[in-house]
Amino acid sequence: MRHTYEELAHYFAATPIHLYGVYRTRLEGNRIYGGHVNKPTAKCAVIIALDGEACFDFDGGEQYVLKPGRILIGGAGRRLEITPSEDGFLYCLAHYLPSGAIEQGQRQNRDISCLDITLNPELLRLVDQLLNAASAPDVMDQLNQRSLFYQLVTNVLQSERYLQNEGSYLIIEDAIRYIQQHFTEPLTLSKLADRYELKAKYFSYLFTKYTGTGPIDYLIRYRMNKAHEWLLTRQFSVTTVAKSIGYSDPYYFSRLFKKYKGVAPSQVDFTSRED
Repeated sequence: MRHTYEELAHYFAATPIHLYGVYRTRLEGNRIYGGHVNKPTAKCAVIIALDGEACFDFDGGEQYVLKPGRILIGGAGRRLEITPSEDGFLYCLAHYLPSGAIEQGQRQNRDISCLDITLNPELLRLVDQLLNAASAPDVMDQLNQRSLFYQLVTNVLQSERYLQNEGSYLIIEDAIRYIQQHFTEPLTLSKLADRYELKAKYFSYLFTKYTGTGPIDYLIRYRMNKAHEWLLTRQFSVTTVAKSIGYSDPYYFSRLFKKYKGVAPSQVDFTSRED
């Protein structure tokens, strides 16, 4: 099952990951690598094709041809056979599992997502840094390894997002910045669409396709996150916070806040930090 970049972003943002090794491997051409045909893969993987080409055959039928710019994510518990092209195949592999998946018997991620991205210099730099950190024994390097893994995944998913929204991502990125800078103002869908000389319905479609949520819903969520942040300080009243994010009616703000945060603004405490 192929997941969208949004679904993968939600997964990696919400799921603690344990890394089990990062490798750069070259497979020779004119050979078939069937080490996982009889012994299924034990872990998920991020596989980044760097040079050459190879066919990855999962469970004797689900096939993906990898070449530079193509990435596989997932695939735990699958039977795998790899057939490189005659010139061989170079790739980077990062093994991972959700933390506690083995000890607690949690369901592993068998699904495989194949992404087409731009193999940009920033991604290649992250690959090199991740490999270096994975080889170092220092505990700081182990911490850095985890950070670099998430940076690499973010780069991959962002690149996929740009490619899928090639004609509109500059507009939507600007719209996102505009909303974040002017969230206290009375923004409307029509006002946002007019800024880019687009019809409201089409602008909403482009925004939703890019971010996974509509522009007004994005605005409200951003406001509620800001309100939550300020309420946690316990320095401001609900009325003050409501006015600070653009709501003159504190009762309307309270209803919205409870809808999006699941708790009344007067009940916010340090145990309720979810976005």
